[in-house]
Amino acid sequence: MTDIGGQQLGKVRILQVEDNALDAELILGDLEQDGLEFEVKLVDQEEAYVAALDEFRPDIVLSDLSLPAFSGERALHILRERSSDIPFIFVSATIGEEAAIEALRNGATDYILKHNTARLASAVRRALREADEQRARVRAEQELIRAQRFESLALLAGGLSHDLRNLLQPLLLAGDTLEDYADDPRLARLGALVRDCGRRGLEMVSSMLSFARGARRAEQVKLGALLEALKLLLQGSVPRTVKMRVDVFDPDVAFEGNHTELQQCLLNLCLNAIQAMPNGGELVIETDLVSLPEDFFTEVEQPSPGRYMRLSVKDTGEGMSPEVLQRLFEPFFTTKAAGTGLGLLSCKRIVASHGGLMRVRSQVGEGTEFHLYLPLNAEDADHMDTQVLDASLQGEAERVLVVVEEAVQLSLLVDTLDTYGYQAGASQSGTAALQWIEAHGVPDLVVMDADMNLFTGVRTLAALLDHGYTGAVLLLARPDAPPNLDELPQLDHLYVIEKPVQSRALLRKVREALDASDAAR
Repeated sequence: MTDIGGQQLGKVRILQVEDNALDAELILGDLEQDGLEFEVKLVDQEEAYVAALDEFRPDIVLSDLSLPAFSGERALHILRERSSDIPFIFVSATIGEEAAIEALRNGATDYILKHNTARLASAVRRALREADEQRARVRAEQELIRAQRFESLALLAGGLSHDLRNLLQPLLLAGDTLEDYADDPRLARLGALVRDCGRRGLEMVSSMLSFARGARRAEQVKLGALLEALKLLLQGSVPRTVKMRVDVFDPDVAFEGNHTELQQCLLNLCLNAIQAMPNGGELVIETDLVSLPEDFFTEVEQPSPGRYMRLSVKDTGEGMSPEVLQRLFEPFFTTKAAGTGLGLLSCKRIVASHGGLMRVRSQVGEGTEFHLYLPLNAEDADHMDTQVLDASLQGEAERVLVVVEEAVQLSLLVDTLDTYGYQAGASQSGTAALQWIEAHGVPDLVVMDADMNLFTGVRTLAALLDHGYTGAVLLLARPDAPPNLDELPQLDHLYVIEKPVQSRALLRKVREALDASDAAR
């Protein structure tokens, strides 16, 4: 297997256009030394070359520039008439600068001199990787166009369904009215027929509307996975002149939605942003957790204040005029020569199907921002609030000395503090705590069990003060045996936490104690 850009591929099929058997062997020897696994088809005649393109189906072509009965330029011309994505590399004894530039202009991928083949293997790998990325980009664009075509069908179905329902409703009323003429059997039968046909028509309309709206499957969308999938789809589509930045406030947060639809929506917006930056720029994908007040909503929107997940796609491209912004979500309106005008309409439908809304900001010459707001149910919002709170409890490498005799509890407390960015020291007795201070210096905070037997909490605190400690102290105490504060040494910042200790309660107190100590200094 050959590794190309982190992807494991089978043997690479190389079509070699060369009339010198020794040169051909030396070229392939360089590729073998680099570990490239391949099978090769050697040709030196145009007829054999054309046949090999059809039958051998190469992944890459390596061609000499000059042959007795053939030429590299001709080989390149034939290949480009058939395919634009198969890499073509000239490997020639002599090729001038002008000829090299002309070759690249005509579609060659690269050129290598035979007397200096040191970069041949890397050039082959790079060409194969770029070709694979190009094919992936084409597939993504084709998939997007296909999705937009289905979207157009859904839009047409929705519009037709709405109109048909308005036409069929009077037929149902007419059928009921005709059935009232029971004294005329013909009118009664006609009324029943009209009513039944109208009812069947409405059932068909309901089916079309279900298709148009889409049956959104609710699932837990993980934010990090959504953005990682988006980056994978964009791989190869972002030109070197465009810098892409993805900012995920927490990759582990999850919310209810449809992963595939949201991925399609973000991909569409990102591809539009890239196309709006032909001369390069910056593409930024941001996420955030926000609260929307009631006055955020427009007159045509149903006010629904609360917590929302915001997904933003920003570019520094050409921007849009006010006239274009006004027509942005009109069906079949597009500024692209080959566009369908349904991409943004599809995005709006996807966001609406999630109960959300879109906002667009754009300025000619400055760029465009699309913001998607997806509502969060109470459970998701509470969970994310907890995660945001977790972020506020992160330490900044402060040194915390934990003094607890019970080994399991000591290990759990130290692990919790280490996980949240603190430098936690562990001691199982007051004597060990003093030794730790002598070895590492005075800590920023002390967390201590009030129920120590070998060296009581009172004596430990007194010894800590004698060793120059003036910071805050967190005492872990049982609810049924609270510490006698009158027996404790005088401390400016003393906090008591009930056992069993909850991690979040501990982290809150640690943060509170450190902040109070810093403010007092």
